[in-house]
Amino acid sequence: MSHNALHPRPVREPVAGMSAADMPSTHTPVHEAGPVSRRARWQWLAFVALLALALLPAVIGGRYVQHVATMVAIMAILALSMNLMLRIGQISMAHGAFMAMGAYASGLLTVRLGFSPCAALVVGALGTGLVASLLGLVILRIKGVFFVLLTYAFGQIVNLTLQEWTSLTGGNNGMHGIPKFSVFTYAITQPATYYVFALGCAAAAWLMVRSIVTSKIGEVLGSIEQDEPFSRSLGVNAPMWRIAVFGVSAAMAAIAGSLYAHHLNFLSPSTFGFTLSVDLLVMNIIGGVLSTLGPIVGALVVVPLPELLRGVKEYELLAYGVLLLVCLLFFKQGIMGCFVSIVEGRRHARH
Repeated sequence: MSHNALHPRPVREPVAGMSAADMPSTHTPVHEAGPVSRRARWQWLAFVALLALALLPAVIGGRYVQHVATMVAIMAILALSMNLMLRIGQISMAHGAFMAMGAYASGLLTVRLGFSPCAALVVGALGTGLVASLLGLVILRIKGVFFVLLTYAFGQIVNLTLQEWTSLTGGNNGMHGIPKFSVFTYAITQPATYYVFALGCAAAAWLMVRSIVTSKIGEVLGSIEQDEPFSRSLGVNAPMWRIAVFGVSAAMAAIAGSLYAHHLNFLSPSTFGFTLSVDLLVMNIIGGVLSTLGPIVGALVVVPLPELLRGVKEYELLAYGVLLLVCLLFFKQGIMGCFVSIVEGRRHARH
């Protein structure tokens, strides 16, 4: 019986003819093994370096730089939520809709019902996660392109509802007057302070995703992605795990939506269209799907791109396409995957 299904990226080659009884215990986390442990150390070093660099806009950046940096932090949370779906082999085109649900829930609860932004964020995240879990009971039985189409259809339904229900959402005119985020009685009104807050949320999202991926749960998700029938034969409840990941991923997207709403204080349905979900997929491809830092690096590359090309707006899509093509042809593991390969290659060369 194959060892690969439980350990998608094993440290050692499996022994031919290994039986289920001979398999290493899953009570030993994957990250304790040598090469994987070294890779984890490099990820931590890269994370600390990125965090240190990320604090620069709060110290020396102007309001515009801090706005762009805040958007990078928010989109990093979204990209991490998509990364969880990719780890079970599913591409979701509904994440723009989940972000919209969190954003509009936060806006409506604070403007219409007087909720505090913190309470609105929690309610929006829990509600969106519940909706995604119920939706997952139906659509997660389907895989591949049909799952993509179903999530795309759900995203379109949500977006059209936001456009047409003008008495509730303001329609294409948008929702105005959303208050700044506040923690208890402290209102975060300064752009630098809100950026640090959003950065902290992104760091917390990364820590959560990394803890999932490097634990036994990550092994289970990897086995489902690589060989679901074999995982089922070992007693893994694959549908339940898929639904749980879908719900958690949607809740993360809703949190990003709430942060977005209280950052711009205005919402429009056009923000949460199909292209947003595509952007999240591109961020994971460019940064590297197999690394938990990959989505963050991808957001750091993709989000500022329109701002950098503002002077040559007509070439924006061209630059976007060239960047994606180069990554697909020459950096198939993404930027972080190539970085790890180079570091490990040099280490082996020394020995």
